[in-house]
Amino acid sequence: MNAPLGAGTRLPGTPDPMHLWQGYGGVRIAGDAWGDPNGPLVLLQHGGGQTRHAWRGVGQTLGAAGYHVVAFDARGHGDSDWAPDGVYGQDVMVQDLKCLLTQLGNRRPVLVGASMGGGTSLVAAGEDHVDATALVLVDIAPQTEAEGGNKIQAFMNQKPEGFDSLDEVADVIASYQPHRQRPKHLDGLAKNLRRGANGKFVWHWDPRFREIVRDRVKRRARLEACAKSLVLPTLLVRGGLSDLLSEEGAKNFLELCPHSEFVSVADAGHMVAGDRNDIFGNAVIEFLYRVVPVGGVPLQPAHQPHPHHVGPAGDVNDEP
Repeated sequence: MNAPLGAGTRLPGTPDPMHLWQGYGGVRIAGDAWGDPNGPLVLLQHGGGQTRHAWRGVGQTLGAAGYHVVAFDARGHGDSDWAPDGVYGQDVMVQDLKCLLTQLGNRRPVLVGASMGGGTSLVAAGEDHVDATALVLVDIAPQTEAEGGNKIQAFMNQKPEGFDSLDEVADVIASYQPHRQRPKHLDGLAKNLRRGANGKFVWHWDPRFREIVRDRVKRRARLEACAKSLVLPTLLVRGGLSDLLSEEGAKNFLELCPHSEFVSVADAGHMVAGDRNDIFGNAVIEFLYRVVPVGGVPLQPAHQPHPHHVGPAGDVNDEP
């Protein structure tokens, strides 16, 4: 496919999206899908600075379990178009979500969102923009840690002019994620990067996305109101090593939404799915088997997590 609007040149080896949809205002939204088209619909929304590729393993796992799974690049990310007006944020991304659901037949979805995508999902469900069947929030809640957020912003603001080599990119990622092993093969980075007009490697996202000014007080109040209003089955997943969502932040969410379930994934940072994809996928499947089962009949997996279960089971790097 051609490069998304405004994004520079796609690198060789970048996977083409399986589908293209029209988002709000005509912005083209790129995505992939797995599983049975007749199964329960599950929408996967990535974090800021990620792409749909962050969900590949989870999408394949849920698809094999009988769900119809769709992961898509948020506007300004990956293979989706950049917003011509430079407008980003939760409200317009909720509108993109509604446009996508219309084109998927107005089916009631399970919303799974990590970080930025989790905020979009929480607003969509909590303010009744989307009639969802269940909600899974991945390392995001109304109360987050400023230090962790600043660390993410600092990473995204590095080298706005671009990188000279993939090795340089890999070094920066390894510094940001010291708990992960630096990849020996760098070909997988192609889907995270574009070739800028200056010939350098640049991230796949619209630089204007980084310029969004967020009022933390208003944002928290809005998300808290959404959490209090939730009545659908809800699962909060926290990375045990996360510096964005603390244990206190998770506890606060459970107080706002008492019926929600909670899983803490040991040895995982903010990018939970990328750090511990297998355990994360199993935790989500166990939850969905009970609350949105395939075929409409709840299944009984080998292990059902207690609503506040804590045990071993992520926003910038994608799953390899």
